[in-house]
Amino acid sequence: MRFPTPLIRGHLIKRYKRFLADVKLESGKQVTAHCANPGSMLGLCEPGSLVWLSRNDNPKRKLKFSWELLEVDIGAGATTLVGINTSHPNALVASAIPAGTIPELSGYPSLRREVKYGVNSRIDILLEREDSPRCYVEIKNVHLMRKQGLAEFPDSVTARGAKHLVELSNMVVAGHRAVMVYLVQRGDAEGFSLARDIDPAYGAAFDAARIAGVEALAYICRLTPETIEVAQRIPIAE
Repeated sequence: MRFPTPLIRGHLIKRYKRFLADVKLESGKQVTAHCANPGSMLGLCEPGSLVWLSRNDNPKRKLKFSWELLEVDIGAGATTLVGINTSHPNALVASAIPAGTIPELSGYPSLRREVKYGVNSRIDILLEREDSPRCYVEIKNVHLMRKQGLAEFPDSVTARGAKHLVELSNMVVAGHRAVMVYLVQRGDAEGFSLARDIDPAYGAAFDAARIAGVEALAYICRLTPETIEVAQRIPIAE
């Protein structure tokens, strides 16, 4: 995914009310940006952090800026970019599947997004081919990292996420394939694990889903201020 317009650099002043962030641009101007992230963003809201914003001048938008990227210190003088916009992962995975970047999900000529299924739910991606069970793909954005190299999900309690795991399990029982994809919007992760201490109920739902036959994949992204791309698979510590 290439950002349609060049991102604008600034420094974070504060994030508040979950969906708002005040940023001081390098020009010196202070703006309020939309933060498309309902989670806690644990460890990613340090005032003064270098951030990148996108701009959209659509007159229907109340806020012209959206918070896209954040630079974090990973030690020894090194930094990495983290994507915090949770509206991107579905599109990233939808592009990566036909490109062959996620081989575990290849071989399906039909890819549809946001298809109704289960009990008042929508599946992120539905893959189909003739004479074969459907493949239901649920995608979760990941950026939490409390131990260097280990990405974790979730960063806050997510009853909705647990519900999705139940729905996926039901699809397996019905004879279909179901896959949970954890997309890590940072390139420094070497492995993935559940943050069971943050949401034990989600951990229990994940365990039940795996027993039911739901598959789980974790992939990291390659990020620059110009693009975000799905990169490679990393192991899941269950």
